[in-house]
Amino acid sequence: MRMMLVIHMDTQKASELIRDNEMEQFMQSAMERLRPEAAYFGPHKGVRTGFIVMDLEDPSQLPSISEPFFSRLNATIEAFPVMTVDDVRAGLQRYASA
Repeated sequence: MRMMLVIHMDTQKASELIRDNEMEQFMQSAMERLRPEAAYFGPHKGVRTGFIVMDLEDPSQLPSISEPFFSRLNATIEAFPVMTVDDVRAGLQRYASA
């Protein structure tokens, strides 16, 4: 299932990783692990934020996905299903034919 992860990073923890030259390696490792369809980063609600679209094969993956962001960045994470326009179109066609 296609999921959107919104990762709000704690400013102090993220600044520590940046100052210690560890953020690039942390993010590279996260992207290799998550293999996102898309990943965007920017300020949101006043903090550094990642918007990551990825495939979640099983809900049991959530702890291994979330824990590095919790432990290294003291992040808050939202995860929710998202659809492409084609997904919405297919869903509406199924609804119409039901």
